[in-house]
Amino acid sequence: MNSKATRQYYRNGPPHRAGADVSFADLVKIFGFNSIHIGRWVTADEQQRAANLFFDALCDLQQLLQVPAQVISLNGSLALTYGIGGQPGACAHYQPQGRILALAKNAGGGSLAHEWFHAFDHYVAAKMFHSPPAPGVFASRCWLQNHSVKPHPLNLLLAQAFQSLFVSADGQSESDFFRCCRVLDAGFGQLYLALPEEMAARAFEHMLQRQSLKNSFLVAGTLQSELAKLGAYPKPALSDKLSELWLGYFNHLGRALQRS
Repeated sequence: MNSKATRQYYRNGPPHRAGADVSFADLVKIFGFNSIHIGRWVTADEQQRAANLFFDALCDLQQLLQVPAQVISLNGSLALTYGIGGQPGACAHYQPQGRILALAKNAGGGSLAHEWFHAFDHYVAAKMFHSPPAPGVFASRCWLQNHSVKPHPLNLLLAQAFQSLFVSADGQSESDFFRCCRVLDAGFGQLYLALPEEMAARAFEHMLQRQSLKNSFLVAGTLQSELAKLGAYPKPALSDKLSELWLGYFNHLGRALQRS
């Protein structure tokens, strides 16, 4: 049996399921996902284990962000697939066309927070800027391309986060993190780590992994991995700043939704 399929994932959060099993249908019902599709080669045991892991991880994400369940499904716009297609070696990936969070069968966990932020980054682009972005374009990239931001307190918090992520403190050049990612890409002969949406997603998952609530299926590998040692994730000072801005954003969003 694939060792990844039976791997144990560390978490220290509350028992959201009270020890009971849940189904992917429960995820759709509780979080309001648009739809879910399961691959034909997924066994009942694989589906059950995955459903429990994803349920705990999404509940932990909801607790970390302090938001209603509807935020996790991006107001019902996000769809899930499990064991259909996928990308080799990836536990999950986000597909802008169709707004699909694709969960790969029998793959190692730890990338869910990264891919969920891609989905959020894509979703919020239409809310954040005056001109509708092109399909498949992320808010992080739009901000870097100087799209005009709609004046709203939540948008301003996001804009501050992107400013901290991409621009130096004096506003005159790229940030140290941006420069480091570009140097790494040059060394690897690629353009990937310095893509704005990838920088934002890595910064988000890294910020989450530094919180006291831990779930290694939700996020792993941003602190001690080889990529982390090379500088592909923000340094503590930047991560602390992003934590303040991003968690502040979601806290304000959650309170506003609960009042409405």
